[in-house]
Amino acid sequence: MRSFVAILILALNAYVEAQSNPNIVIIFTDDQGYADVGCFGAEGYETPNLDKMASEGMRFTDFYVAQAVCGASRAALLTGCYPNRISMLGAPGPKSKHGINPDEILIPEMLKNKGYSTGMFGKWHLGHHKKSLPIHHGFDEYYGLPYSNDMWPHHPGVRHLPIKERLKKWPHLPLIEGDQIIDDEVTPEEQKSLTTDYTIKAVNFIKKNKDNPFFLYLAHSMPHVPLFVKDNNKGITKKGLYADIMWEIDWSVGEIIKSLKDNGIDENTLVIFTTDNGPWLSYGNHAGSAKPLREGKGTAWEGGVRVPCIMRWPKKIPSEKICSTPAMTIDILPTIAELTGSDLPNHSIDGKSIFPLMKGNPQAKSPHEAYFFYWGANLHAIRKGNWSLHLPHSYRSLKDQPGKDGIPSKYIQKSTGIALFDLKNDIGQKEDLSEIHPNIVERLKNLGEKHIEYVKKNKRNAARY
Repeated sequence: MRSFVAILILALNAYVEAQSNPNIVIIFTDDQGYADVGCFGAEGYETPNLDKMASEGMRFTDFYVAQAVCGASRAALLTGCYPNRISMLGAPGPKSKHGINPDEILIPEMLKNKGYSTGMFGKWHLGHHKKSLPIHHGFDEYYGLPYSNDMWPHHPGVRHLPIKERLKKWPHLPLIEGDQIIDDEVTPEEQKSLTTDYTIKAVNFIKKNKDNPFFLYLAHSMPHVPLFVKDNNKGITKKGLYADIMWEIDWSVGEIIKSLKDNGIDENTLVIFTTDNGPWLSYGNHAGSAKPLREGKGTAWEGGVRVPCIMRWPKKIPSEKICSTPAMTIDILPTIAELTGSDLPNHSIDGKSIFPLMKGNPQAKSPHEAYFFYWGANLHAIRKGNWSLHLPHSYRSLKDQPGKDGIPSKYIQKSTGIALFDLKNDIGQKEDLSEIHPNIVERLKNLGEKHIEYVKKNKRNAARY
C-alpha cells in the first residue's frame, strides 16, 4: 500500500510540475516588415488572427533584432547573445564552412534540462553541416530548410542562365528531416506548400505533447523572396502575392492558437510572434513595408532592426496592452529561463529577462542600459531610452525605384556621420540632433566603446567544418 501511495505521489508531483511549466511557442517569420501586420499599420490587407492575438495579449512597438540579416538574427534569438559575441555573422549559405558552436546553449537545450519536448519546423540558418543542425542542438524534431529559400538555382534573378551556370553559384535546395536530407532538390512547386507543411507539423507536435511541457519553434521561410503561396490561396486577398502570403502566415498563427485551445493548454502557453529583420526593400512589391521607419533589411536603421512583436499568454500577459519600452530578441532566452526555472548558461550572454514588461507592470523598465546594433563586425547604432545614436558608417540604400515581381533593383552605398535621433518624436529618423545634444552623443559613444571592448574580451568562436 505504501509503495502504491509513493508511486501515486510521484506521479502527481510530475503532473503538477508539467502543468506548472509553461509551454513556449515562438513563431518567427522571415524578412517581414514592421508594417506588415494589421495592428502595426498594414495597408491593403488584413491579418485578423495576428490582430486578435494582439488584442488578447501585448503588442511591443519598440522590439528589435540584434542584427538585420537572417543567420545572425536567428543566432541571437536562440542563444541570448549578440551575434558578434558568438561569431555568427551574416547569412551562412550552402558553401559556408561555419555553424553554431556546440558549446553554445540554445533555448531548446536549456529547456531539455527541465524535461521539455522540443520541436522545430522551418528555416534554421545556423549552419547546414550535419552537426550544426537543430537535432544536435537540443531539438527532438526538425523539418525544414537549412538556409534561405533564395539560396538555390531557381531564383528569378538567375533563371535566364543555363542550369549548369546557376548551379555553380547555388546548389539545389535540400529539405531536411532530423539530420537527413529527404528531398535533395526542392522545386518551386514544393515551396508553395512549405508554410502549410510547417504549420501542420507544428499542430501535430502540439497535439502529441499536450500532456508534457514543450518548446515549439515555428520558423517560416516566408515572406522571404522568392515568394510562394499555396495555389488555392493565391489571389485570396486580391492585393498581390505578398499580401496573399501574409494571409497564409496569419492563417498559420490562427491554426497554432486554435490547436492550443483544442488541446486544453491555451492558458499554460506563451506564444511569441516576431520576425528576423526588416523587409528586403529592393524587391518592391515582393517585399514588405517598414513604414514609418527608415531603410530596411541589411542596415542598422530602424527599418532594418525594429520588428513587429506580439506576445500572448492568457491570465499572465494582460490583454489589449502596448509596450513601448525597448526590448530585443536576445532577451527571450533569459525570460524563458525565468518563467521555467531553468538555469542560464554558464558562459556570458547579453540578454536579460523582460517578464516584468510582459506582465504590464507600469513600474517596469528596460533591464538594459542600452541596446547595440552591429552590421557585420562593426557597431553602427546604439539605443538608450528614446535616443538613437548612429556612428559614422556606410549603408546600403535603394538606387532608384524598387524592383518588381521577384526581380530586385540595385542598391547604392550611402554614408552617415555621427547622428542622433529622438525616436519618440522622430520615428523615421529624419532630424539629426547631434549638434544640439553633444553631451548625449558623448555618453552614448562611451557606452558603445565599453560594449565593443566587453564583447571582444568575451568573444567565442563559431564551429568550423
